Amino acid sequence: MQAQAAGSAQEQQALAGVFSGSRPLASIAGDSALLRDWERLESCAPLPTQAHAFVAALAVTLLAETAIEIFTAPGLEGIGALLPLCRAPGHFTAWRMAGAREVFEPIDALCESAAAARGMADRLASQPRALWFERVPAESPLIPAMKEAMKGKGVLSVRPAVPCPMIALDESWHEPEGRFNSGRRSDFRRAARKAEQMGKLSYQVISPTPDSFDALFDEAVAVELCSWKKEAGTAIASQRAKEDFFRTYFRAACANGEFRLSFLRIDGRAAAMQMAVVRGGRYWLFKIGFDEAYCKCSPGTLLMLHTLGWAAREGLESYELMGGVEPWIAEFWTRDQHETMQLRAYPFSLVGMGALLIEASRWLGRRVARAVQ
Repeated sequence: MQAQAAGSAQEQQALAGVFSGSRPLASIAGDSALLRDWERLESCAPLPTQAHAFVAALAVTLLAETAIEIFTAPGLEGIGALLPLCRAPGHFTAWRMAGAREVFEPIDALCESAAAARGMADRLASQPRALWFERVPAESPLIPAMKEAMKGKGVLSVRPAVPCPMIALDESWHEPEGRFNSGRRSDFRRAARKAEQMGKLSYQVISPTPDSFDALFDEAVAVELCSWKKEAGTAIASQRAKEDFFRTYFRAACANGEFRLSFLRIDGRAAAMQMAVVRGGRYWLFKIGFDEAYCKCSPGTLLMLHTLGWAAREGLESYELMGGVEPWIAEFWTRDQHETMQLRAYPFSLVGMGALLIEASRWLGRRVARAVQ
């Protein structure tokens, strides 16, 4: 009996070693079991930023020089929770969610259940480094789990972060013009007439093949460079690593059948574009752009109106504008939004408390500087 009990304990320890802990992202490339678990977990997760393809694209582009670790916790059948975290070099640097700063999108842990979320929170609370999570969905099970796990183990701050605008879709959006007041409908008609005066107006919502992807992606990037984004330095092509990231990620989404590239064309020339991913029954709008040569006809507005109707007719449940709430979104399209939260956790460890002191001194320095000004 004692030998059997010892064997059982050893088996549990072995399982814990397989299913719980953290590993460098690069080390899992040949781990088919872990990749299968990741695929299983992300199949039920709505956020495209939770996909392996998203993190893998970051690892070879925007985060190529940054350490990325995959934190896991056990579940009913293998891994039950998974979270990619990254950090800068340094003794007191904090773990943060991979991609949150680089593309400013909401990110969350993959958790099959509330119990798995608690396991992940326990894992995070037991490691020594600070945790800075920028935009976690407010309904994430990780938030209450972290509140419980950090009790007596460190300092935790949870505050509202930048929300994500969205439009809930139903059959009334099949003809989206009808969802707006008479003034807005008049604006849409006027813009369409101006576009038609410039040439033949046409729309495309394309699911590219891997063979056609690069040419269409290049065309969309070129459209964005014809707008104010080029001078502002926010265009995809303004930063090589950013362009490489979106090309890599969208190519993977293309192979999965999730990528959608939309154009408004005037006499065949692209006047506006959208890059989006269809995932979890939602239309996730990552990038928009228009050619300022056609600004008088508001091509970006016309294309958004078209893709809203397309998404509704496809039976998608929502149109996710990604990024943050901006005036042009709130004034013209929607005031509905997903709330997100910012988490800061500082474990009671030398490293964690050191990070807290550094952050507190920076905060105090900013306050003093503003007072002096």
